[in-house]
Amino acid sequence: MADSSSYEIDLGNLMAFNPHYSFDPESSREELVTQALEQGTVLAQAVADALFNLPSSQDPDGPIVSLPAPTTKMPRSKPLPKPKPPTKWELFAAKKGIQKRQKEKLVFDEQVGTWKRRHGYDRVNDDNDIPIIEAKATDEPGTDPFEQRQKEKKSRVDKQEKNRLQNLKQASKMGALPSHIQLAATALPITGSQGNPKKISKEELQKVAGMASSATASGGKFDKKFSDEKPPKHEKKYRKFLPAVEGSGMGALERQQTEKVLNKLISQHSHEVLNVQKAVNMYNMKKEKRQRKQGEGSASNKFKVNKKSFKKSSKSHPTNKRKSK
Repeated sequence: MADSSSYEIDLGNLMAFNPHYSFDPESSREELVTQALEQGTVLAQAVADALFNLPSSQDPDGPIVSLPAPTTKMPRSKPLPKPKPPTKWELFAAKKGIQKRQKEKLVFDEQVGTWKRRHGYDRVNDDNDIPIIEAKATDEPGTDPFEQRQKEKKSRVDKQEKNRLQNLKQASKMGALPSHIQLAATALPITGSQGNPKKISKEELQKVAGMASSATASGGKFDKKFSDEKPPKHEKKYRKFLPAVEGSGMGALERQQTEKVLNKLISQHSHEVLNVQKAVNMYNMKKEKRQRKQGEGSASNKFKVNKKSFKKSSKSHPTNKRKSK
């Protein structure tokens, strides 16, 4: 056996390698398999010995060791992702020298007098918390300031969505779209793959639309439907439960359900419950009794005389009597 110092052991990846060993090219397949198993056993033992030489700490489950950093660079299964192109805001910030700084999550709201979140639900300076809006000199008479604020907010959201789509379009040209967007858009190939764009079929579109419609917490129950939208197909079977309130036929349903479970359990252990020898003997005995009865019946029928009654059947026939006037 070779010395363990001749092995290259990487405890970070829990692997070992013997650079001085070579397989005989003229050996058969069975011999190669045997040699590979022997060398694998030796290398696994070398890794185990190196692990037990590391400093350990006691634990109720056993000794625990800290593995060192890996020394062997493992190859990637996928190619490196392409760098994401900068967005319009990132280009503008780099041009103007604007640096990104971390903002605090909580901000003091002077209108309410409490600390609130900067963004999200119950945020600071929320439009719902403003009871009165002062009119400006430039405001047109008859305009609703609250409705005007909602329109401005909607325009800001639409503008942000437009910028986001433009950034994604620019990233798709450079082949640096995020993987989740590439998987959603099935017409685009995955980054690094050589697949050609495929045409989306009608079935795929219906499937994706059904998944998207039922992706909400309520399963799409309270979402708005189009006029010609069809309900999504339910491929799986619906589970059936017994009614919670007792009524007519409840006992029979429960009995059927119980018998079904018992029959299933008994059928799984039928080889333990059924005595085959006893069943065969009972079947043979019943068969012999049936044959014996049939034989006795046929013998008694031979000696019987068919007695026919010679009496005429008296049937009263109605007679038509004429009445004399």
